[in-house]
Amino acid sequence: MGLCASSESVQKKKERDKNIAYLVGDLCPKCCDGDKGISRLASLYSRQGKKGPNQDSAILYQGFGMEDGVFCGVFDGHGRNGHRVSRLVRDSLPSLLLRHRVDNAYDSSDCDDMSSIDDRLSSASSPELFDEWKEACISAFKAMDKELELHPKLNSFHSGTTAVTIIKQGSDLIISNLGDSRAVLGTISEEGYLKAVQLTTDLKPNVPHEAERIRKNNGRVFALRDQPDIQRVWLPDTNFPGLAMARAFGDFELKNYGVIAIPQVSYRRLRNRDQFIVLATDGVWDVLSNEQVVKIVWSSLLKGKEPSKAVVKKAVREWKRKYPSHRVDDCSVACIFFDDR
Repeated sequence: MGLCASSESVQKKKERDKNIAYLVGDLCPKCCDGDKGISRLASLYSRQGKKGPNQDSAILYQGFGMEDGVFCGVFDGHGRNGHRVSRLVRDSLPSLLLRHRVDNAYDSSDCDDMSSIDDRLSSASSPELFDEWKEACISAFKAMDKELELHPKLNSFHSGTTAVTIIKQGSDLIISNLGDSRAVLGTISEEGYLKAVQLTTDLKPNVPHEAERIRKNNGRVFALRDQPDIQRVWLPDTNFPGLAMARAFGDFELKNYGVIAIPQVSYRRLRNRDQFIVLATDGVWDVLSNEQVVKIVWSSLLKGKEPSKAVVKKAVREWKRKYPSHRVDDCSVACIFFDDR
C-alpha cells in the first residue's frame, strides 16, 4: 500500500487538551479502537510548569505512511510565541513529511505511473527505506522552518521549538531530532534486564561540533556566570538572546549565526527485545535519568497505570526536590509500545 500525502485524509480522533493531538489516517481503518486502541499503542501526557503557558505539545498519528505505520512527536516551544510555534509544527509537520516522501520517490522514479511509485514506497529494503525517509525528513524540516519564517501572523524571530519525532514503518524506525528533547528506547538485555538506550543526542551548544558550527558563523557560545553549566548561543556583538539549544525551528534572529533547522536523523531496526520508546521534553530529562524513566514506564505498565503521566508526576516531584527555588518547567512525555513484543 502506498503513502497518502493528503492532510485532508486525516481526522482528529481525540484531543485530551490543546497540547496533545491524536490523529488517525485513512490507511489505518482498524488500528485504533477508540481510547482502548490508543492506549494499547501509546501513552501521551503533558503538564504545564510554572513559567507561563504550556509551550510543549505532542502528537500521535496512526496509519502514517502504511497501515501499521506510526508517527509520534514531542515539541518544546520557547520564547514569547513558543506555544504557538510548537503547536503549528505539531499540526503541520506530519503531512509535510508524507508529501516530501512521495515527492522524493516521484523525482527518483523513471516513470509517471503512480502505482509503480506506490510499489517502490512499500517494497523498499531497510537501508533504502532509511535513505529515502532521511531525505524526506531533512527536506520537510527545512520546508517547515520556511513556513514559519513566512507566516504572516506568527512572529518566530525570537521564538521557536525543538522537535523529536519517530516514524515507525513495520520494524523500521526513523528518528529525527532537533534541539534538546530526547528519545530513549526501553529494551531487554541479553541477561534479561530492562535497560535504557538513548537514541538521540541532546543538540545543545555544549556539544563540540555544534559549538564549532555556531562559532564559524560568527555566533558566540558561553555560559552565564550564575548558570555555569548551561552553554548558550549569543549574537556576535550583544549578549542576546542566549538560546540554550543549537538547533530549532524558528529563532530566525540566530539562523545566520549557526543555529539550524536540519535534524539529526538515525535509524534502528526493531528487535524482539525492544519494548517501548519514550519521547520527552527537557523538563523531564533535566531531573530524571534515562534509566529512571524506563523503569517508571515499565513499572506503570505492570501496575496498569498510565506510564506517561507517571513519568511527568515523578519529574515534577524531582524539580521541587532538586531545585526548590526554581520554577518547574513544562513536562511532556510520549510512550510508544510495541504490541507484538
